[in-house]
Amino acid sequence: MDEIFNHSGAPNRSFSGDERFGFEDIDVSADGTPILRILISVVYSVVCAVGLVGNLLVFFLMRLRQGRKRSTINFFIINLAVTDFQFVLTLPFWAVDTALDFSWPFGDAMCKIILSVTVMNMYASVFFLTAMSVTRYLAVASALKKKAHRSPRCVKWVCAVLWVAATAATAPTAIFSTVTVVAGEKLCLLKFPEGYDWLALYHIQKILIAFIIPMLIVSVNYLMLLRFVRQRSMDGSNPKRRSRVTKSVAIVVLSFFFCWMPNHAITFWGVLVKFNAVNWDTSYYMVHTYVFPVTVCLAHANSCLNPVLYCLMRPEIRKMLSGLFWKVSRRLWAEGVSWLQAASTAASCLVSESLTFLHPPAAALFSVHDAAGS
Repeated sequence: MDEIFNHSGAPNRSFSGDERFGFEDIDVSADGTPILRILISVVYSVVCAVGLVGNLLVFFLMRLRQGRKRSTINFFIINLAVTDFQFVLTLPFWAVDTALDFSWPFGDAMCKIILSVTVMNMYASVFFLTAMSVTRYLAVASALKKKAHRSPRCVKWVCAVLWVAATAATAPTAIFSTVTVVAGEKLCLLKFPEGYDWLALYHIQKILIAFIIPMLIVSVNYLMLLRFVRQRSMDGSNPKRRSRVTKSVAIVVLSFFFCWMPNHAITFWGVLVKFNAVNWDTSYYMVHTYVFPVTVCLAHANSCLNPVLYCLMRPEIRKMLSGLFWKVSRRLWAEGVSWLQAASTAASCLVSESLTFLHPPAAALFSVHDAAGS
């Protein structure tokens, strides 16, 4: 896999033409790598399971809520859940790839499909998170200024544009991803036609489009939201509401930053290495081998956090989920009690039938003895 989600953590997993970095120049022990690979595979499996459950729960809750009230933010949440759901579906493939020492066993077509789906949903997830930050600010501003909300058709067009943008950003991955034999191993990676400049430019595109620009937009919108809420004080003076909004904004921005920043920081380090701005030395090798895979896990974990941050943190959704939980619990309790009663009745009937079956022979035996005595 390429260095966007470079599961090997090795700099030569992505290369161009016949030229690549060589490990023979660095003498570093890698005894911990097998343990790290196993841990990463386990983390991917856990993130996949939690992400599937969390995003399926979001689909269910949003479907219930859409029946009661349609809103712009809910539409974006559904699309975000779709991207995260597709994203975590690729994790079993990367878990197997990691467990097999990054040897790709699924063939060239699946390499292109899985890598493209992974990258496309990374872009789409970031784009929808950014759109939601803009929507939150506009929703609060329009509510307090008594302006009209956006129509559902407008929101659908925005979502369509974001999906097209994510697909366009994924085009280089779809074109250049392939299975290539490196040192006797089949690796799923990006192979550009010539030089390191293409790969470096590709990573610069990823850092700018998938992190720096969205982070700036998210930060600016949430800062404007906090400033707007503080000035208006939410219907006069409501410190609890303002505190809740501030806490929500801080959690969203910090989670986005801490999940993605380490991955992009090391990727940028790799860009500097490719442009010969810094040397490829032992520290770079160690960070790329041991730290970079952890940053990949953090980036994937964002797909588990999104359902919590953008759905389950909302009071109305928590109330709906709580009501659903108690409703299901009462139903299961009632069915359990009913089953126990039925089992008890069946057991009583069985005992009664057993006694009925045993009594006639005893009566007959008594009659025979009685007759013999007479």
